[in-house]
Amino acid sequence: MINNVINICREAGEIIRDGFQKDYLVEFKSNSSDLVTEIDKKSERHIIEYITKEYPTHSIITEESSPVENTSPYVWVIDPLDGTVNFAHGLPIFSVSIGIQKNTVTIIGVVYDVMRNIIYASELNGGAYKESKRIKVNSNGEIGKSMLVTGFPYNIGENPYNAIEKFNALLRISRAVRRLGSAAIDFCMLAEGIFDGFWEVHLNPWDICAGKLIVEEAGGLVTDFEGNLINIFSSQILASNGYIHDEMRQILKKTHY
Repeated sequence: MINNVINICREAGEIIRDGFQKDYLVEFKSNSSDLVTEIDKKSERHIIEYITKEYPTHSIITEESSPVENTSPYVWVIDPLDGTVNFAHGLPIFSVSIGIQKNTVTIIGVVYDVMRNIIYASELNGGAYKESKRIKVNSNGEIGKSMLVTGFPYNIGENPYNAIEKFNALLRISRAVRRLGSAAIDFCMLAEGIFDGFWEVHLNPWDICAGKLIVEEAGGLVTDFEGNLINIFSSQILASNGYIHDEMRQILKKTHY
């Protein structure tokens, strides 16, 4: 099944790449920062059509369409274009993310970094891979020497969970903080040791599902800001190499509300 997921991610990525920096329709969802393009929808249709043909009993959770609920224990959790704002502005950092759960446990995670043409993939208890190379989180234990990554929710103007204060606090104590605009890529770059830690609030299941498994299979840790293990519906994400996790958690807790 994982090879099928990889293939459909690549096919969706081709649709996105073909549409990049071309003319396409843009719609707004909750506000002027929350975009959806016809390319998001075209990518999603392609993935859903594949699933309904090859796995007709499987359920589907995806960003741009209503859930498909079936009796199978398998659920596909799909972000057909993670990084739509980047895509719409011509910034070549975006991905396709597909996770598969069985009985609410994620068993497959695949993220396709479209413009770099890189597949990140993992199976439960099978490790994490960048193309054919096995990847691991880094072993840095000093937050002052760490490079972190984060993102802001579309309602950042409301400052949920004191997100701005959290950013300021971690910016002051780390070596650097980056914001790429694709949570799926953030997870993957943590898994391969580029980043030491990643945090964000108000992500969605399709933002979390595949990347969370990839980080965990690379030896990393994913919790909420209290240190509790999470599921794909959590509103708080703290992911790290494990070595700086507690220190990040303490900083995030201090700026909680």
